[in-house]
Amino acid sequence: MAVEGLERIVREHPFFAGLDESFLELVVGCARNVRFEAGKYLFREGGPADQLYLVREGRVALEIAAPGAGAITFQTVAEGDIVGVSWLFPPYRWQYDAHALERVRAIAMDATCLRNKCDADPGLGYDVMKRLVPILYQRLQATRLQVLDVYGKPAA
Repeated sequence: MAVEGLERIVREHPFFAGLDESFLELVVGCARNVRFEAGKYLFREGGPADQLYLVREGRVALEIAAPGAGAITFQTVAEGDIVGVSWLFPPYRWQYDAHALERVRAIAMDATCLRNKCDADPGLGYDVMKRLVPILYQRLQATRLQVLDVYGKPAA
């Protein structure tokens, strides 16, 4: 796909919707199309957090390993969502697994490229952070509710 096609897709994705045109030109340079078939992992816990994924199609389970219980899905994301926030925070390692539940089409944003552009342009960095923080907050709240559901029931 041509860069202009990527530019349109990035511009229309909810995560970057309304992004200043000058910033859009910067981030598109970090983007590429990717696809994952059902059952494949976008990434595994502990691996290098080297991408931010803008989900265009499909569903992705965000999973953590629980001793004696295997993988536990703490959230499922779909079209219009993002996957992977560990790319922004040292030590830049994935903190959970991301597993394609069905075929997933996404835009992969190269993390080093994006971090460097955010560092070089504080306005872009601030804009990206304003977009990420509500997502982090929502995921924290969702995880909190799941923990309450599992551990918050009074003993009979």
